[in-house]
Amino acid sequence: MPDVKEKVPLKDPGDAECGSCKPETSAPTRDGRSGPEDHPDCLIDSVEDVSKPSNKIGTNHDFHVEAKVSPPSSLEGKVKETMHNAFWDHLKDQLSATPPDFSCALELLKEIKEILLSLLLPRQSRLRSEIEEALAAELLEQKAAHGALNVRLLSKYVLDTMTLLCAPVRDEAVQNLENITDPVRLLRGIFQVLGLMKMDMVNYTIQSLQPHLQEHSIQHERATFQELLNKQPSLLDHTTKWLTQAAADLTTPLPACADASDSTPVACSSPNEAANSPEPLSPTMVLSQGFLNLLLWDPENEEFPETLLMDRTRLQELESQLHRLTILASVLLVASSFSGSVLFGSPQFVDKLKRITKDLMEEFDSRPEEAMQTVSEQVSQEIHQSLKNMGLAALSSDNTASLIGQLQSIAKKENCVRSVIDQRIHLFLKCCLVLGVQRSLLDLPGGLTVIEAELAELGQKFVSLTHHNQKVFGPYYTEILKTLIPPAQTSETEVESL
Repeated sequence: MPDVKEKVPLKDPGDAECGSCKPETSAPTRDGRSGPEDHPDCLIDSVEDVSKPSNKIGTNHDFHVEAKVSPPSSLEGKVKETMHNAFWDHLKDQLSATPPDFSCALELLKEIKEILLSLLLPRQSRLRSEIEEALAAELLEQKAAHGALNVRLLSKYVLDTMTLLCAPVRDEAVQNLENITDPVRLLRGIFQVLGLMKMDMVNYTIQSLQPHLQEHSIQHERATFQELLNKQPSLLDHTTKWLTQAAADLTTPLPACADASDSTPVACSSPNEAANSPEPLSPTMVLSQGFLNLLLWDPENEEFPETLLMDRTRLQELESQLHRLTILASVLLVASSFSGSVLFGSPQFVDKLKRITKDLMEEFDSRPEEAMQTVSEQVSQEIHQSLKNMGLAALSSDNTASLIGQLQSIAKKENCVRSVIDQRIHLFLKCCLVLGVQRSLLDLPGGLTVIEAELAELGQKFVSLTHHNQKVFGPYYTEILKTLIPPAQTSETEVESL
């Protein structure tokens, strides 16, 4: 089951070898993956089997492919640019020769024809015939042999056809090509835009097939797991233990924040008031709690639920994203209490504080104290300078010291602000599982509104992953939950709804 946003690198359709007359193309690539060593080899192999592109596409509503773009300053980017320039210079020399050499131009036109035909829908038979007639290889070769191949006129026909086929988002790019008079530059531009149009068509096809692929993915994964379960009846032991722990967590009140030494502007209490007066258990509550527990999974715990083995890597990525959002929101919450409503009401100011914090996130993972020291100094300086620019009273030396101290203390896991923010993000994710992301965003817990966009992305990824997992393994969860929840506390309808 894939991430919400998957990127499959494809080479630029204009890639070409220096000595070749045809741009190089490449098919999508896919990274391999492996499972934890504590699970049976047969399960790991099966996980690999169901991790095919069709399953990734079917389970990810935002799946799309993008062309791979190498940074111009990178070695790959420099080599690629050199090869491209050499090819197009070679074409220019051929067309400028006396008499002109159309060998490379013919190959390019043949490639353009194939791309245009690939962009057509089955019902566009008339346009297909027109393209095949206008760019017929034999006809073009005959004209080239007599020196009568009009590259500019053919390019104009290609542009007119591209205008008919391109998505509205590509209209401006195609129109810009019409202003190019140099035939070589025009052909190069045509290939670049056709590459984008190919990506558009691929993504359109993916979206059209997604409902069918999703259903196929669900049935395939469930059937594969059932085959393994028939051979190894104990294959659900870890899953049962995971749900048992989730049920126990719902009946145990959450501990209050114990870091009373920090002078923070936030009360040290959990936002989840329901924890102090637990409601009767329900299958949905237990399963939601179980999914949330996966974001706090101890890496040393090898008893990871079998039904979520395929998602372990993505869950770890979500856990890392949640951790970084916790730090970001904590920094912004502390900074807001010293900035004042006028300054913190400026979106530009808040965005700058976000950039300062995000830029040091990687360093925070390995050296939290040093990272937060740098963050505290930069945030303090930014607040001081912004207050000065707006003509507001600057922070006193005592307030500055307090601000820096509170920011630096966020590096501690037991920090009260950090603990409360972490609890509130988990509460938000729990609401996402029950109510959906959009409804949950309407009533964000305090301190989270400044990271609303980031939370929406996190929530959508989490919900998509868990929703697909529940569709696949719902029947197994149902049977396990029947043994954990007394019949008096839940209805048969609710259990079967899983």
